Amino acid sequence: MTESRGRLPVAGPADVRRAAGRLVRADGRAFAAVLLLNMLAAAAGLAGPWLLGRIIDEVRAGGGVGAVDRLALGILVCALTQLLLARWARYAGHRFGERTLARVREQFVGRALALPASVVERAGTGDLTTRGTADVAAVGTTLRDAGPELLVCAVEALFVMGAVFVIDPLLGAVGVLGLTPIWFALRWYLRRARAGYLAEGAATSEVAEILAATATGARTVEAFRLQERRTEASRDALEVSRRTRFHTLHLRSVFFPVVEVSYSIPVAGVLLLGGALHARGAMSLGAVVAAALYLRQFVGPLDQILVRVEQLQSSGASFARVEGLARAPRSVPEGGAPAPADDRIDVTGVRYAYERGGEVLRGVDLTVRPGERLAVVGPSGAGKTTLSRLLAGVDAPTAGAVTVGGVPVADLEPEALRRQVVLVTQEHHVFLGTVRDNLLIAEPAASDEELWAALAAVGAADWVRELPGGLDARLGADRRRTDGSQAQQLALARVVLADPHTLILDEATALLDPTTARHTERALAAVLEGRTVIAIAHRLHTAHDADRVAVMEDGRLTELGTHEELVRAGGAYAALWSTWHGEPRGT
Repeated sequence: MTESRGRLPVAGPADVRRAAGRLVRADGRAFAAVLLLNMLAAAAGLAGPWLLGRIIDEVRAGGGVGAVDRLALGILVCALTQLLLARWARYAGHRFGERTLARVREQFVGRALALPASVVERAGTGDLTTRGTADVAAVGTTLRDAGPELLVCAVEALFVMGAVFVIDPLLGAVGVLGLTPIWFALRWYLRRARAGYLAEGAATSEVAEILAATATGARTVEAFRLQERRTEASRDALEVSRRTRFHTLHLRSVFFPVVEVSYSIPVAGVLLLGGALHARGAMSLGAVVAAALYLRQFVGPLDQILVRVEQLQSSGASFARVEGLARAPRSVPEGGAPAPADDRIDVTGVRYAYERGGEVLRGVDLTVRPGERLAVVGPSGAGKTTLSRLLAGVDAPTAGAVTVGGVPVADLEPEALRRQVVLVTQEHHVFLGTVRDNLLIAEPAASDEELWAALAAVGAADWVRELPGGLDARLGADRRRTDGSQAQQLALARVVLADPHTLILDEATALLDPTTARHTERALAAVLEGRTVIAIAHRLHTAHDADRVAVMEDGRLTELGTHEELVRAGGAYAALWSTWHGEPRGT
């Protein structure tokens, strides 16, 4: 297994082989049926050259037209039988491939959803998107087309070469010896192809990542006049992608011409040796013709095998990237963690540093009591958002511990974590589908009454009722577009439906106007009565309403107490409060 810094891992060859074996065993009967049908089709195809050789020998021996007609009829019957069996085998192979592809897709989606958010953020959306689209599609093409075709051709080639050995072992040995150049060319190609196609896939992911980042931040690019810089970054990524694609093209341009030239060597060797043996009376002319036809027939499946082998290198690299998702870092230990004893959250000596930055939390100690409303305030860059991510189990601390009920938050299984803690940020998303679809994500068993209650709790019921269809109104870019405040209200309604015991609001109402934000926060407070609420506050009225206020400065917790206590203390919070109100300090 290989892994670049920040990127999702790639499965090694042994892991890919084991994964392919598991897929075959999952539908073993169908695979066995495909194999049997291919063997029968290949066996039927062997009769043609042998019967043609018999015709030649019959004619040379003075046989009549009747014998020739019977043998010719046998060739026709065998050809039709091979055609029907081959089509049946391909049909069964395609069905096997589609079912297997469905399993690959389901596994990929399950693994992607199980990835910790921090892993996805570090890897970038481009890499994950490319694996879920281009790479899965390449694997699907192989399972649906290349896999069955390769199986058919491999069985046919094996049977054909075996028939040459049956005619004469010496001719079979010459035929195999004539394949030596192809063997060396294949070894040369295979040693380089996997690395080349993996590099091509990584370069494609980088292009997708840059395009996605540029499109997402289009307004920022325009505001700061970053067009030339983003264009240059795109050009650099495209240049790397072009070089990797040219490298794999070079491998193919060397491999295939050598193979094409080598196809005639086994046939020429058999004709020369067979002619010499026939001249000495050691072999009949029909046997020589049959052996030459078999080897000529061998070229067809061999050519398809080599073409599919080349395709397998590309799809094998894609499969390694898809399967690599199973080996991505997991924050949850194997077997999960025990159930928390209670809802108390303890932060003990927590330090945290990002991979490419300095330490952002420096020894934070904090206890959040069940049912408490805690506001976390402080200047930008003080570490508030980082603390909220640790409290929600998105990241694990570099040192120290964040526990709920005595259990590390980051060790909880995703389902258990969602029942304990939910983090709502100012980043939001409206999924393609209806309003109901967007809400049922949080609680699939919720009734319409519960959905309307959740919308009412966050002040969204009125505008949803105005939509054509209400809960069945379709949302999305090509349907009914939602503005930032409406999308954020839908996100908050999902939180109400999820019903966690602890809710972390990281400036979750930042996109709402002050009046709507205050109404939404009060509505949420009413709905979540008796639950723990931790609010990363940018409007200090949130801190005023909280049970306690925690003040973060430069990655440290510098003040902790009620609003009145901190104002009277005259420290950092008092200064923030005075500045926010536009009043002299101490007023």
